[in-house]
Amino acid sequence: MRTFIFLLFIGFAISMSSCREDFEFEPSTGGLTFSKDTVYCDTVFTNISSSTYSLKVYNKSNKDIKIPTIRLAKEDSKYRITVDGMTGENQNNHTFRDVELLAKDSMYIFIEVTADVASSNPTDFLYTDQILFDEGTNQQKVELVTLIQDAYFLYPKRFSDGTTETLTIEGIEEPIYGFFLDENDPVNGNEFIWKNDKPYVIYGYAAVPNNKILEIEPGSRIHFHAESGLIVGNGATLKAKGTLEDKIIFEGDRLEPGFSNVAGQWETIWLTAGSTNNEIEHVIIKNAVVGLNIDSNDGNFMPIKNTEIYNSSLIGLYAKTAKIQGENLVINNAGITSLYCGIGGSYEFKHCTFNNNWASSRQVAVWLNNYYKDIDGNTQTEALDQADFKNCIIYGSNTNELLLDPDSGAAFNTSFSKCVIKFGTTSNQLYSFIYDENNIKRSENPDFLDVSKNKLIIGDDSSAKGFGDNIGVTNDILGNPRTTIDAGAYNSVIFED
Repeated sequence: MRTFIFLLFIGFAISMSSCREDFEFEPSTGGLTFSKDTVYCDTVFTNISSSTYSLKVYNKSNKDIKIPTIRLAKEDSKYRITVDGMTGENQNNHTFRDVELLAKDSMYIFIEVTADVASSNPTDFLYTDQILFDEGTNQQKVELVTLIQDAYFLYPKRFSDGTTETLTIEGIEEPIYGFFLDENDPVNGNEFIWKNDKPYVIYGYAAVPNNKILEIEPGSRIHFHAESGLIVGNGATLKAKGTLEDKIIFEGDRLEPGFSNVAGQWETIWLTAGSTNNEIEHVIIKNAVVGLNIDSNDGNFMPIKNTEIYNSSLIGLYAKTAKIQGENLVINNAGITSLYCGIGGSYEFKHCTFNNNWASSRQVAVWLNNYYKDIDGNTQTEALDQADFKNCIIYGSNTNELLLDPDSGAAFNTSFSKCVIKFGTTSNQLYSFIYDENNIKRSENPDFLDVSKNKLIIGDDSSAKGFGDNIGVTNDILGNPRTTIDAGAYNSVIFED
């Protein structure tokens, strides 16, 4: 009984405390303040929705007010707004009436935009509007500004029966969302030449079919939507050859600064088994799941020169039974490993920098092996004929950044000459070479400029400075002559304070 009376008393107290008179709201007199006077929505591609941006509106007066109207200035505005979680009067949330705001309180307005180039100013490609608060002499405004960027859009065709184009990939049970490039596309023309006059935006997997060559012009920018990528098929070729001044860039299609270094935004560039005569030079690949995926190529060494691969959620360069010659190659940060050379193959890396500071206790910078497990769990081996690292840096945040993972059933031939390698002490004879002080600098700081920003230039105090041999790579990745022969892709510099 006492418990019942106590609970009854508590319920009565709560009900009493929740009773209050209604607020009396006065019309706004134009005294609002804002967190910003202009909202800049970052660059978006034509007809692709932006991220959501916020504006905070303050009532700093001592009165509860009612704002008669909050609306977008343009009747057909490409912007959309939400005011404090409320829905506006019309389809695009353009107008809100009698919005209440308590004294000394604030509210949020959320803003999005989807616009095309035709809607923007033809001189600067800016699309603008205003959020208007109230009318007449009490009216206040906040400017909205967005840069609209035109692009070539490549995506699977939609058929008359409502289905869309897909690709059938050997070894993958279900067809994948993708399409073959077309030499005579009615909109884009010849899709086997990617031009540099405006960016490309890819939806799904763009595939290069047998006997076709995809040539990408220097300075081209390729943007992949989520779960999208590029496939170079059996007998097909990728020629991605930028220049020092005009690099080719592969990245996601989110242009906001907050996405500039976010891993896993798109899938991969996949050079499938049998693709031939591929060349990659002066290319940046960033923010993929697997940056570059190379299956057993056609038996000739594939050159990868002056190329950077950053922020891969799984693997930066994933090579399987491949033949690669890497020169001035930089790979930084991956969820598993920056460089994987697996299931055998032949590899030669000169003046390359492999680093991995991914937040994991198991990541490595370089992983080499000569086997794989089939679907029945049986071990299949392939000879690692060579994996030669000359004047390279293999580093990262873990104690051991080099993983040698052989199976005795096949050859496992590796060599490391004049390399800086992050590795602790070990009695494993497989790593005995790391104690050769004339040939290896073990766990000595390469003095990178800023790993978190993918700036792997080495400083004047670097352990790699002057440690290399002259092996014929005359310039570093920035085009500077190698006078003092430093290990890694960059010449050492004196950092400014």
